[in-house]
Amino acid sequence: MARVVVPFREQGAKSRLGFGSEATRRAIVLAMLGDVLDAAAAVGTAIVALGERGQGRAVAAELDGLPDEPVLVANADLACATPRDLLALLGCAPPGGMALVEAADGTTNALALSSPRQFASLYGPGSAARFRAHGARVEVDCVTAEIPNLAEDVDTADDLERLEARLGRRTSAVLASLRLGATA
Repeated sequence: MARVVVPFREQGAKSRLGFGSEATRRAIVLAMLGDVLDAAAAVGTAIVALGERGQGRAVAAELDGLPDEPVLVANADLACATPRDLLALLGCAPPGGMALVEAADGTTNALALSSPRQFASLYGPGSAARFRAHGARVEVDCVTAEIPNLAEDVDTADDLERLEARLGRRTSAVLASLRLGATA
């Protein structure tokens, strides 16, 4: 069983989703978080890292108190994540090393760390390259894992539509209710 830290920022989250109301965006964001937490809970202990002051700080604060054992970090917008995906990521980390899943835009969607002490707050544009460089600096192997459900994050309404067939049950249900409301 592994611990899975899920950074989450509710206030102003996912403004690029493009849906008109804040309530609609909030429902989608919470549904995606729920889907990631469902996947995480099937793997081990799910821990939400509230990131109102920044994703990196929130993750670091949660990791700081964890024992020196493997841990996963998975973003809250990975609405296609399954327990199998998280276990695959955990299995990709070399002994004593790290594994990451890179998004198409070069950011980091998920990490597997052999120890919470390997984490550095490097999120933002180009973070995947920074995490790989960090691994080299601290002299641990850092590999890039190709796990499609973890590589696909949801930033826009187009992402939701493109990934619709693979979305978790909570996100799918919210989308279905939005469509029903639009036709009523």
